[in-house]
Amino acid sequence: MKNFDAIIFDMDGLLLDSERIGLVTFQQTCQQFDLGDKTELFIQCIGTNSESTKKILSGGLGYEVDFNEFWSICRERYHAETKTKSIPVKEGVTDLLKHINTLQIPVAVATSTHTEFAFQKLENAGLKNYFNTVIGGEQVNNSKPLPDIYLKAVDKLQVNASNCLALEDSENGVKSALAAGLTVIQIPDLVKPSKSLNPIKHIILNSLTEVRHFKFK
Repeated sequence: MKNFDAIIFDMDGLLLDSERIGLVTFQQTCQQFDLGDKTELFIQCIGTNSESTKKILSGGLGYEVDFNEFWSICRERYHAETKTKSIPVKEGVTDLLKHINTLQIPVAVATSTHTEFAFQKLENAGLKNYFNTVIGGEQVNNSKPLPDIYLKAVDKLQVNASNCLALEDSENGVKSALAAGLTVIQIPDLVKPSKSLNPIKHIILNSLTEVRHFKFK
């Protein structure tokens, strides 16, 4: 990793085990509204910002429920579990961040979560001080899988995308980072890597504990 100019992390599902919380609160809300199993709809939202998530869910649920009511209840449930509580940190996160810190490589977060909320999540988990900057989903016009957020992050760090490493869990995040020209490692979380992603173009590892010792070509 020492040859990269910067390393950029996704947050939810990669640093923090928050996607599972999101899925549980979504399923609880679906149960409340007698909607049945809508897990596949939730999966489509992973890696997207709030506005894109709202559009996806509205399109999938709009004819079955008062969507504004559903959205409000679901968001309230999720925030109750993530705004003031410390979200569990994923395996290998702290050791990897400490190692990168010893290499003195700039580190950023590029997350679809709103910046203020992202800072709060990172602070609650004890991770905020590891990062030079946090780019939240509201800072760019287009959500992942478009490249905007990674282009914003490399510009903020004043480095070239071609010499930066991105760490992602979701397909949308991988597509975003690849489109921006970064080297990409995917650590799958809730969803296995899609066959639509060309494995030649990015690296797939089982956990962040493997990143430190990965031999980059």
